Amino acid sequence: MPTQSEVSQLLQAWSRGDAAARDRLMPLVLDELKDLARRHLKREPPGQPVQTTELVHELYLKLVDQRSVKLEHRRAFFALAATLIRRLLVDLARKRQTASRGGGQAAISFDEDLGLPVERDPELIALDDALRDLEREDPRESRVVELHVFGGLNFEEVAEELGIARATAMRDWTHARLWLRRQLSARASSE
Repeated sequence: MPTQSEVSQLLQAWSRGDAAARDRLMPLVLDELKDLARRHLKREPPGQPVQTTELVHELYLKLVDQRSVKLEHRRAFFALAATLIRRLLVDLARKRQTASRGGGQAAISFDEDLGLPVERDPELIALDDALRDLEREDPRESRVVELHVFGGLNFEEVAEELGIARATAMRDWTHARLWLRRQLSARASSE
């Protein structure tokens, strides 16, 4: 298991443009990336076309493609991974929706553990759209949701990443969940 300082040193070297540091880093964080991908794919409907390894591979390609990455520590790396996983899953959902272009969308159902929609294509797209709206309203709350839900960070880590108190992160989470629930319910009833 790599130490925090090893990971931080590699991240800092990668931030300075050292591609070899990036290549040494990836095997050290691979298991955590797989766990992150597995958690998200578990909420996908059965028979999804993408597997954990494929999602991690796509994530790796996106990470390698980052031009001016500024990563000082593990939390920053997983915050970036959270953003990229969200984009990958939403892109996949949009492609599947475009391919099927079937009629009406199902009502949005909520996963009681998170209070957010179960990640099925229309719901994931609706969640992404709502998160974009929330980002315009309150960028920090949107980021709290992204880091916690897509990045798998606990509230202590979210708070550290955003430079806020843990209580503030939890308050933002509570407010964002309610805001998203109202937005998603309104969208579902208008369709």
